[in-house]
Amino acid sequence: MAEPKNEDFLDDVEALEEELYGEDENEELIDIDEEAAKGEAFDALKAERDDFKDRYVRALAEAENARKRADKDRRDAEKYGSTRLARDLLGVYDNLQRALKAAEETSKEDNAVLIEGVELTLRELNNTFSKHGLVVIEPAVGAQFDANVHEAMFEAPVPNTKKGEIIQVSAVGFMLHDRLLRAAQVGVSSNPA
Repeated sequence: MAEPKNEDFLDDVEALEEELYGEDENEELIDIDEEAAKGEAFDALKAERDDFKDRYVRALAEAENARKRADKDRRDAEKYGSTRLARDLLGVYDNLQRALKAAEETSKEDNAVLIEGVELTLRELNNTFSKHGLVVIEPAVGAQFDANVHEAMFEAPVPNTKKGEIIQVSAVGFMLHDRLLRAAQVGVSSNPA
């Protein structure tokens, strides 16, 4: 029988590799764990970069939306800022209208100067209203009731009218630009169709 060879060579794997492949000083061995760690770090950096980019884009969009909201609020404040003053002036308008009607019911000759003064004041008030976007809503008797701009004060069955037809105007309404400031107060026919 042949004598077994020395099996010590299996104990020194690095020496065996050096013997088989030789050691090339210029060649570096790649550490797989180190490369995997570099890949994970790169992926983490990419994810962080994407997160920062997403947050940056969202911040820009939010800033643009805030700018647009502020601009709209500024325009609304310019357009509708005088709402309280306009509401207070509506009573003045109503009183001037009543004064004209009362003066016309008495003799015109006695109150001609008063009537002319009230008419001029009312005309000036209407000019100021239109200058600031305040529009008078004056529904006609016989027109159809519109809940968007009219307020029904009462209903009454009036002959020769249709249901929902305006039979009396108690007070005119007003719009400030495109917003209803005060609905026109009207009486409405309740006759069945």
